[in-house]
Amino acid sequence: MQSTNSECGSQYLAVCHVTFMFFCHFFTNTPRAAAKHLIERYYHQLTEGCGNEACTNEACGSSPGFQRMDNNAAAIKALELYKNNAKLCDPHPSKKGASSAFPENSAKGAHNFSACSNGKMNLKDLQPTREDFRDLNYLTEEKVYEILSLCSETEDYSPLIRVIGRVFSSAESLVQSFCKEKQHTKEELKSLQAKDEDKDEDEKETASGSSTAMEVEPEASASSGDGSSNGENNIQKFGPVEVSVDIDAVRRVYDRLLSNEKIEAAFLNALVYLSPNVECDLTYHNVYAADPNYLNVFIIIMENSNLHSPEYLEIALPQFCKAMSKLPLPALAKLARLWSQYGADQIRRLVETFQQLITYTVISNEFSSDNLVNEDDGVVAATKSLKIVYYANVLGGDLDMDHNEEEDDEPIPESSELTLQELLGEERRNKKGPRVDPLETELGIRAWDCRKPLIPYEDFINEPLNEVLEMDKDYTFFKVETESKFSFMTCPFILNAVTKNLGLYYDNRIRMYSERRITALYSLVQGQQLNPYLRLKVRRDHVIDDALVRLEMIAMENPADLKKQLYVEFEGEQGVDEGGVSKEFFQLVVEEIFNPDIGMFTYDESTKLFWFNPSSFENEGQFTLIGIVLGLAIYNNCILDVHFPMVVYRKLMGKKGMFRDLADSHPVLFQSLKDLLEYEGNVEEDMMITFQISQTDLFGNPLMYDLKEGGDKIPVTNENRKDFVALYAEYMLNKSVEKQFKAFRRGFHMVTNESPLKYLFRPEEIELLICGSRNLDFLALEESTEYDGGYNKDSHIIKDFWETVHSFGQEQKRLFLQFTTGTDRAPVGGLGKLKMIIAKNGPDSDRLPTSHTCFNVLLLPEYSTKEKLRERLLKAITYAKGFGML
Repeated sequence: MQSTNSECGSQYLAVCHVTFMFFCHFFTNTPRAAAKHLIERYYHQLTEGCGNEACTNEACGSSPGFQRMDNNAAAIKALELYKNNAKLCDPHPSKKGASSAFPENSAKGAHNFSACSNGKMNLKDLQPTREDFRDLNYLTEEKVYEILSLCSETEDYSPLIRVIGRVFSSAESLVQSFCKEKQHTKEELKSLQAKDEDKDEDEKETASGSSTAMEVEPEASASSGDGSSNGENNIQKFGPVEVSVDIDAVRRVYDRLLSNEKIEAAFLNALVYLSPNVECDLTYHNVYAADPNYLNVFIIIMENSNLHSPEYLEIALPQFCKAMSKLPLPALAKLARLWSQYGADQIRRLVETFQQLITYTVISNEFSSDNLVNEDDGVVAATKSLKIVYYANVLGGDLDMDHNEEEDDEPIPESSELTLQELLGEERRNKKGPRVDPLETELGIRAWDCRKPLIPYEDFINEPLNEVLEMDKDYTFFKVETESKFSFMTCPFILNAVTKNLGLYYDNRIRMYSERRITALYSLVQGQQLNPYLRLKVRRDHVIDDALVRLEMIAMENPADLKKQLYVEFEGEQGVDEGGVSKEFFQLVVEEIFNPDIGMFTYDESTKLFWFNPSSFENEGQFTLIGIVLGLAIYNNCILDVHFPMVVYRKLMGKKGMFRDLADSHPVLFQSLKDLLEYEGNVEEDMMITFQISQTDLFGNPLMYDLKEGGDKIPVTNENRKDFVALYAEYMLNKSVEKQFKAFRRGFHMVTNESPLKYLFRPEEIELLICGSRNLDFLALEESTEYDGGYNKDSHIIKDFWETVHSFGQEQKRLFLQFTTGTDRAPVGGLGKLKMIIAKNGPDSDRLPTSHTCFNVLLLPEYSTKEKLRERLLKAITYAKGFGML
C-alpha cells in the first residue's frame, strides 16, 4: 500500500494544483514552498498513515476507524486539513520508509502560525532529512544513480519516485536537469595554469589531466546522436546544435530507470501534470524567448523510449504534443536541427512515437464528415510534432543544396483579365507564387533538396488517417488558411499519393470553375463571345500542327486560358469530350512528339527513356509547347505515356542534374565515369584523356566541347578526375540542353505556376502523376469494378470475361486498358483506384464490345460462348481507334 500510494504523488499534485494556488493567495504570509510541503504531508498521512496501528487521529490512514479514499479524494481532503490547521501525526518508528513520507515530527511541523514570529514559518524547522531529497530541485546522472543505489539497498523506491515526480512535472526543474558541465574558455585555462605553477608536481599532473579531459570532452560529445555518418555530415554542413542538456546522460538514465514499472509510472504521471503547464507557458508567457534552454524540456521528454506505449497514448502524449505544437518557429527549427544529428534509429523511434498516437486515436474514434479528424486536437498536435521529425529526417539525409536551376529570365505573363478581377474584388490566388512551409523557410531548405533521407519518406505516411480524411473539407481548410481549422495538406508528408492527388484535383477543378465564371463576367462587361473552355479542334492526321499552333497563340495572347478546362474535338468525328477524347488527344500528341524521327528527343534502347536532344533543329517554342502539354495533362487529370528519367522531374522542381543522375539518363556514360573514379592505376598515363569531350550531332558529325578553357591541353589525372567527372555531368545534364529545358520548364509552369503541385509532391510523385503506375494489378481492378444493366459479379459472362482478361499477355492487357479507359497506365494508387463499369449491351450478337472512355464504361453484349467473347473482345481492343456516336 505504501509503495502504491507513493507512486501517486505526482498525480496528487496534478489534481490539486489549481486549488493549491487558490489557497496560496489567502495565506500570503506563508511561503508557498512551505504550504505545499505541509499539504503533501497531510496527503501522505491520509494515504499511507503514520505507521501507528493504535493512532487516534481520525485524519490518519493508520487509525482503526479510518475509511480509505482514492487519491483524488485524499488530495481534496488534504487541502481542507491544511486550511483548518488540523493535527499532524508523529511518524511511528515501526513504519518502514516513514522518514520518506514524514521527514519532520509533528511538534516541529505543526501548522500553527501563532508560534511563528511575525506570522512567518521557521524554514529551518522544515528542513528534510538527507534521505528524502526534498531539497533536490533538479537532477544529474550522478544524483539519479545515488538515489537509485539507496533505494535498491532498502528495496523502497518511493524516494526516487517522488523525486522523479517532482522534477519531471516541473518545466523549471527539467530545464536545469542533466546539464553539461560548463567548459572553461582558453583564457580561464591559462589563468588556472598560471595559478598552479607554484604547486607540487603531483598537483600539476592532476591539473594537466583535468585540463586534458576538458579538452577531449567536447569532441566526444559533439554529436548527441548515435554517431552515424549522416549526423556527422549534418554537423559539417550546418555546425553542431548547441544545447545545454547532456543527451547521452539522459539516455543512460532512461535505460536504467524504465525497466522498473513503478518508476515508469512516475514518469507517466509527471508528464500528465507537466504538459498543460508547458502549453500555458508557451502560449501566454513567451518563455522560450526569455530562456532558449526551455527547449530542454522537450529534448529530455522525447528521449523516453516508452512514449509510444499504450499507457501514454490516452492522455499524456496527446497533451505533450499539444504543448510541443505551441513552440515558436525558431524553437521548432532548432529542435529539427538537433534531431537531424541523431541518426536513422532515433529518427525512426520518434516517427513511431507520433505515428502510434495518430493511429491509436484514429482507430479509437469514428471520424466522418460530421466528426472530422481535423478537429481532433491530439491528431493535429501529433501531426504538427511529426513535421519536426520530417524536416530532421530531411536535414540529416543526403542533402544537395547547391545545385539549383536558375529562375526563368522572363516572368510568366499575367492574364489580361487581371484588371477585371481587381474590379470584381477578386485578386488572383497565390499571386506571389505557391505556398511555402514556414518551417522550411526557417531552416533554409526544401524537401526536394534531400537526395536520400535518413529513413524512407513512406514511413511518415499514415494510412488509417488517409482513410478517414474528408479531403473536400480538408482542401477547404487548406485554402482558407485560418488558425481555427487545421488542414493535413499543410503536412503533405503524412498523406499518400492518392490523397494528395485528390487534393490537387479539387484545386484544379475549382480553378477551372473560377476561370469559367470570370470569363462569363468578362463577356458580359465587354460584350465578347463567351468561351469558358480551352477548346482545341484538331485533325487526327495533323494533330501536332493544329494543337501546337493553337496552344502557341493562347500562350502568347492570354496564358490564363490554359487554366480553363480542356475540350478537344477531332474534326470529322462525333465524339463529345467528357474526358475520353482528351485522353486520346494526349496519347496522339505524345506519340508524335517523342517520335525519334522528329529529333526533339533521343531514345536510349537499354533504359527505354527519352532525353532532350542538344542538337535538335526545333526552336525553343516547340519545347515550350511540350511543357504546356505536360502541364495540361496534370491539370486535366490525364495520364501520359511519357518516359523521362527522374532527373527531368527533379529539374522541374528546380534542382540541377548531378553525376549520380547519369545512372538513369546515360547509364553507359555513368559506368565509364564511375570506372574512371575507381581506377587504381595512373589515369594520365594509362587513359590519356583531357578536359575536352566529343559529342555527335544528328548526322553523326563530331562536336568538340572544352569542359575548361583550353581543355584540350589539360590532362585528366588522379588528382583532378573528380573535377572532370563533375564537369562532364554538368555539361551532359544541364549546359548542353539548357535552352531546350528552360523552354520546356517555362511551358510547364505556365499551367502549374499557381498550383500546389510543388508544395504537395516530391519529384518521384510528380512522375507518378504524369505517367501513372506501371504496375498493372488486374485482380485489384476486378475487385473495384461495378456492374450495370443486369450484370453482376456472379453473372456467367462476367466470370468468363475476367478469366479471359486474366489470361491476356501484358501487351493485350495494356490494349484493353487503352480501349476501356483511354490510357494504358494505372492511375495514382493502382488499378484498384480505377472505377470501371461493365454494362450489358443487349443479348448475344456479332457486335463488338464498345466503351465510353470518358467514364471508364465497357458495353459488353451477352455473348453465348467464352470463345466468342474472347474473339470479339480481342478484335475490339486491337483495332479500336477514333470516336463515334452509338
